[in-house]
Parts: sequence; structure tokens; C-alpha cells
Amino acid sequence: MPQILPSLLGAALLALGAGLATAAPPAPKAADACAETSRWVLAGGKRLQAAPPAGPLGEALASEVVLLGEQHDQEDHHRWQLQVLAALHAQRPDLVIGFEMFPRRLQPVLDRWVNGELSAREFITQSEWEQVWNFPPQLYMPLFEFARLNRIPMLALNVDAKLTRAIADKGWQGVPAAEREGVGRPAAPQPAYRDLLRELHRSHLAGRRQAGKPDNSFENFLDAQLAWDRAMAEALAARLGPAGGPRRPLVVGVMGSGHINFDHGVPHQLRDLGVKKVTTLLPVSGREACAALPPGIADAVFVLPERPAASPEPPRLGVTLEDQGKGVRIAQLNPGSLAERYGLKAGDRIVELAGRAPGSSAEVSAAIRRQPPGTWLPFKVARKDGEVEIVVRFPPQP
Repeated sequence: MPQILPSLLGAALLALGAGLATAAPPAPKAADACAETSRWVLAGGKRLQAAPPAGPLGEALASEVVLLGEQHDQEDHHRWQLQVLAALHAQRPDLVIGFEMFPRRLQPVLDRWVNGELSAREFITQSEWEQVWNFPPQLYMPLFEFARLNRIPMLALNVDAKLTRAIADKGWQGVPAAEREGVGRPAAPQPAYRDLLRELHRSHLAGRRQAGKPDNSFENFLDAQLAWDRAMAEALAARLGPAGGPRRPLVVGVMGSGHINFDHGVPHQLRDLGVKKVTTLLPVSGREACAALPPGIADAVFVLPERPAASPEPPRLGVTLEDQGKGVRIAQLNPGSLAERYGLKAGDRIVELAGRAPGSSAEVSAAIRRQPPGTWLPFKVARKDGEVEIVVRFPPQP
């Protein structure tokens, strides 16, 4: 889990939540509420309802914290986020935007970016984007540029992946307090969240076994997810400042929908921290997906229009990489991936890539992304029984 494919987490929680929250198909009026795209649907009651033209933004403007969900790899989700941020900022110029994508230690880089001290390339490099987030930066750059143009403070919400991995391996109590990056003890999960995460843990175990790692207990896995939620909630709550003082800013959190759905994750931890006015907003792609949503998933959802079918992207390599000393190690292979097809294995250390020794996992990821369809990419990997040369062919565009 920890920093397990966050988009997979969101999709899994949504699917599992739908199964647990609805014993029967949605009421007929759910389809009516979702009949039109490019509009808001209220989802916080017992059934979905079409929202008035202004949607939930009035409620959001009066909140302390607004949470905007996303599926990380969906471009329209980020465009929707930008639209909402612009609408909120027009009424609340005291806006602050927090991002799941950045661990706390990178806050100085975010400050320099907002202050106009870094180019876009420098920002991506200094924020260690390739190491801390596995999605193309161009999906997020419009959000970052919006903050820079308007001098809106950006807030790093996350913790380092090594902390959540350590908690997943050892449990909350097994990680010394000095190594928890200041994260406080999370509030106990709601029973429904615990049930959802138990289902997700089964998928998580399959990935660990493939990578040659020992199984971890569900309780440790749960501790890691709760710590992740708590860290982001604490960062958002801290930026609000003390209650009862001068007017507090409107703090918006941009994060995977799995941390927001059903008020289980970050909203639950925020309320435990004393933040009561929380508005949760999600994008949903298309009328059918909207009609299938279980009531209560968020305060409101925005129904995005369907996108024309595009030519499929060529398969990527399908590996999770990690830096290991001076080398790069393949930590995990996706089932059915090119890497698996051509004989790469979890645990392989990449010695050479296209004849050059890679300096970091970020360098390897960038080289793979640059690979045109229909071309070949040679690897030399080290294993216990010696070095092996493997050439991966990226399929041509259909």
C-alpha cells in the first residue's frame, strides 16, 4: 500500500464502497439526477439529486476545508479541479491549496515556486517529481501554474513513502515516534472504512508476494493507511490557524478520491482534529458512472462529459522502481506487463539502460517515457546468479 498506486486505491475503494453501501440498484431518480453532464449532482443525502445551477460552491465557500478528489491519471479530473479552484479563488482570495503529491520536506520548494523563483523545469526537478509521484507532471502543471500566477500558497500534505512503508511492515507502534515526521496518532477508523481496507489488503498482499516481500498483517496495513490520511489532515488543519482569531483562510486539499470517499479517510481525521466544516467534492466521468454512485460518497459530484475515444497508449514497461544505493532496483512487476513478458524480474538491479548506467529511478522512468512505439530498449540487469541482458520491444501504435 503505502504509496500504493493511489489511483488504484481510489478506484478500489469506490467499487468496494458501492458494493457495501448499496444492497440494491440505485433508486430510479439517481439516473434522473445524472441525466445531464457538465453539472453538479448532490450526493450527500440518501439519494442523488440534481443540484441548482450554483451547485455546492456556496457551501464550499463557507467551509473551513474543501477536499477535491481525483483519479490521478484522468486529465479531465485535473481540469475540473482547476475550474473549481478558480471559482473559489474569485470569492476567497485567501485561498491555500494543499497537494497530496508532495511530502512535507519539500515545502520550501513549493514556496520558491509560488514566489516565482523557479522555472517549471527547476520546480519539477527540485520537487523530486519522478521519485515522489508516478504520474506525468503535465497533468498537474496547470494547477501549479494557477497557484504561481495568483501567488496562492501551496501546501505539501504528504509524508515520505518510506514512512508509510515502514508502518505497513512494522505497524504504528513499531516505528519510533522520532521517525513519524511529527504525525500524531490517527483516530480509529469507521467500521465501513475498515471493511473496505480489508478487501484492498488482499490485493496488496499479491503485490508484495510478487516482489518477494513477506506478507504484512492487515492491522499494519490499516495503520499505514490511517497514518497517510492523518498526515494530510494535520497539514490542512494546521494551515487554518487557531479558531476564533482573524478570518481563517479557505484551505483546499487536492488528493486521490480514495482518501475522501464516504468521509472515511481525511474528512474523518479532520473532524477528529476539530475541523467541522468540511466539504467533499468529486469528479465523475459520464452519466452512467454518475448513476452508479452510491449516495453519501461525497457532498457533491460534478458529472464530466464523455471524452471521444482516443488511440490507446502503447504499453509502458509496467514496473515499480526504487533507488538502492548507487543503483536502481525493480521492486515490483505488474501482471501481464512488458517487463514480465520479456523476462525482467522483481529484485533485478538495473546495471545498464541503453548502454548507460542509470543514476536514479527517476532517470530510468524518464527514459522509458521517452521510448517511441515500435522501438527496442536494451537492459542489463544483475541477479544473484550473474548479469543478464534483456531487450524490451515497445509495440507500435495500432
